[in-house]
Amino acid sequence: MIAQEDLFKKLIAHSKEYGYIFQSSEIYDGLGAVYDYGPYGAELKKNIRDYWWKSMVLLHENIVGIDSAIFMHPTTWKASGHVDAFNDPLIDNKDSKKRYRADVLIEEFREKLHAKIEKEVEKARKRFGDAFDESQFRATNPRVLENQAKIDDLTQRFQDALEAENMGAIRDLIVENKIVCPISGTANWTDVRQFNLMFATKLGSVSEDASTIYLRPETAQGIFVNFLNVQKSARMKIPFGIAQVGKAFRNEIVARQFIFRMREFEQMEMQFFVRPGEELKWYEYWKEKRMNWHQSLGLGAEKYRFHDHDKLAHYANAAADIEFKFPFGFKEVEGIHSRTDFDLSAHQQHSGKKMQYFDPEINESYVPYVVETSIGLDRTFLMILSNAYQEEKIEKENGQVDERVVLRIPPFLAPVQLAVLPLVKKDGLPEKAREIMNELKFDFNCQYDEKDAIGRRYRRQDAIGTPYCITIDHDSLTDNQVTIRDRDTMSQERVSIDALRGILESKLAMRQYLAKL
Repeated sequence: MIAQEDLFKKLIAHSKEYGYIFQSSEIYDGLGAVYDYGPYGAELKKNIRDYWWKSMVLLHENIVGIDSAIFMHPTTWKASGHVDAFNDPLIDNKDSKKRYRADVLIEEFREKLHAKIEKEVEKARKRFGDAFDESQFRATNPRVLENQAKIDDLTQRFQDALEAENMGAIRDLIVENKIVCPISGTANWTDVRQFNLMFATKLGSVSEDASTIYLRPETAQGIFVNFLNVQKSARMKIPFGIAQVGKAFRNEIVARQFIFRMREFEQMEMQFFVRPGEELKWYEYWKEKRMNWHQSLGLGAEKYRFHDHDKLAHYANAAADIEFKFPFGFKEVEGIHSRTDFDLSAHQQHSGKKMQYFDPEINESYVPYVVETSIGLDRTFLMILSNAYQEEKIEKENGQVDERVVLRIPPFLAPVQLAVLPLVKKDGLPEKAREIMNELKFDFNCQYDEKDAIGRRYRRQDAIGTPYCITIDHDSLTDNQVTIRDRDTMSQERVSIDALRGILESKLAMRQYLAKL
């Protein structure tokens, strides 16, 4: 087994070598927490985006999409609360000179306490076997109870400090719990300070007359300000949703863990507008729907969990995260929030324009409540890629052991779905391979490769994540058959060229995955 930290380092190196992700502006020594997607990364990202969009807009008659501008009137961000309250609590270690988010330090310490509890539970499970009563053990074991009490106390005090905006109390928590800097190993901390995350720029031709505007820190506000435009033009009746995919920007001071936390990132959001009083019903509905979407990727149910928020944002009356088990632990990939009528009411107040919906069923006008699903495209990309990366040892017929690196990306999302490989580059095989590829490339993302021995080409496609390879050999010219090789099992099957499209369609079509949602 590869240590998770080592696996993550290998994944980052693999991503660069095989054209998935590059450091932005690398020839100028790069730009921190900003990344470019290479040829295969761009394809995988597009496929994830398409799957989300189709699952939202194509499968729901009452959800439509928009594409709002990145620049918005600056009052938008005053109304949303971002100008006054979009802050991270930051703390510096005086010895390492490194800056950290105070809330992340506390959260990671809390996760360590959770890990201690789970370790005790696992030890007891092995000791007692089938007779083990987990709930009783958790309720009675002194070490479990002690660590749980620490977690509960830490959580409550941290929430109280955040609500009171008491930065001193947050620092006290870090010092009292002996939370140290991962670099220096010391607890020599500065005071905690608030830092606004929005990027500001100027709009106007003359700097003296230019007004300050912001790069949007989220895509949701573009949906809210267009609520009535969409409702009227698309003739939508509540309940209905508006979906959007787009770039957002946050001046993350502590950006790390590769593409997990970046300064420029992409969100896939859907805001679902409902009748007041029905928001919690729809909140539960979308929690289930979104978890089903994640499970449909086939990454393993045990890799996911819900994390219900203890402390709610000022606009929410219910909130939960869908967390995935990355190599660096369980982390959020998607948030489901019941946002009440906060956003539309705030824009109504600041703009002076009514943001109300007339409901013909109850003959009443009201400001709708909103249930939000917000998923990070880049985090979903990392989730799929980190789960896909595997190193395998393969015993050959002669007893020798071979090694391969394979990306087990869900086949319907793979950047290259099909590699077309002539066994040798002579005797008419390349011409036959091109003929087959020209027939299939309209339906599947294909790659042609004739360089190197066939075994080496298979390994190259494994490393890219290509689910199927088609090999054209000398017999193909006479029997009209080719060999399909499966990436995951490495099994090979001889099939008719005439049957290829149907076989591949059954293995690679997005439709079959959408049909299960």
